[in-house]
Order: sequence, then structure tokens, then C-alpha cells
Amino acid sequence: MRARRRVPLWLVALLFLVIPLVELYVLIQVGKVIGVGWTILLLIADSVLGGWLIKREGGRAFRNLAAALSEGRMPSREIADGILILAGGILMLSPGFVLDILGLVLVLPVTRPLARGLMTRFVEARMMPSAFGAGAFGPGAATPPGYDEPRPRSQGTGPVVEGEVVDGDEGRS
Repeated sequence: MRARRRVPLWLVALLFLVIPLVELYVLIQVGKVIGVGWTILLLIADSVLGGWLIKREGGRAFRNLAAALSEGRMPSREIADGILILAGGILMLSPGFVLDILGLVLVLPVTRPLARGLMTRFVEARMMPSAFGAGAFGPGAATPPGYDEPRPRSQGTGPVVEGEVVDGDEGRS
């Protein structure tokens, strides 16, 4: 069994130390330029706009998911859009401007395809090999449990009739 991946320490430091400090720095700089009152008003307007946008795009993603399922096709794009809209919404809930911009990139339909492509590559690189293992379906792969190996076929040209050979004594009562 493969060892579980750990989150690098630098990533934890980035998430919990650097990003809040950057957000605080940007808030102070915006407050110096436009004033504290306007900065607070801008944060409130940003939250209202973000909430409206998430509601609109989330509803659209849900309708697209329902349409894909009713058509009987795999809704991979619709699921990815839902995940991105949810992640963007979470980022936009945090106070500040830096994460709000990143959240907008994930939520806006114009920029979401770029984020979807990045997410797809990330999932393919990280999740798929660990889920199935390298070469799980290639030559020499083990037969999945519950499946019998195929029986060898005759090299003849006539029709093949499958069945069991029963000894003459067993078939009589």
C-alpha cells in the first residue's frame, strides 16, 4: 500500500500566515488610498456582489448538471464547475480583496474554463494514479476479483458451442 501524502509545511505556512498578512496589507493600502469608510463600503459591496454571482452561477451549474443527467451523459464538466463555484464562494466569503479576486476567477463563466483546465490537470496528475495504480488496466494486470479468466477458444473454423462435459453415469438416475 502506498504511503499517504502529507501537506508540505510551506503550504500550511502560506495558507495560515502569508495569505492573511497579504490580505491585511492590501486592506491597509486600499484604506490609505480611498479611506476607511469607503474601504468598508467596498468590502460590503464586494460581498453582496459575490453572493449574487455565486447564487446565479451555482443555480446555472445545478441546472446544467440536471440536464446532463437527464440526457444520460457523464456530467464531468458540470461537476467540475460546481466544485469551482463552491471553492470560489468560500474564497469570496473571507474578508479581503486578494482572495475575492481568486474567488471571482473561479466563479465567473469567462475565466472558469481556465480554472477547470488547471483543476483537471491537477486531478489527473495526483488522484488517478493513486486510485488505480500504474498500469492497472494494461498487459499483465491482475484480473479483478469476481471475474474469471477467459477460456481458451478452439482454433477451428466451425461454430463454438459452450457447455459442460457430463460423465455418462452422472446424468442417469
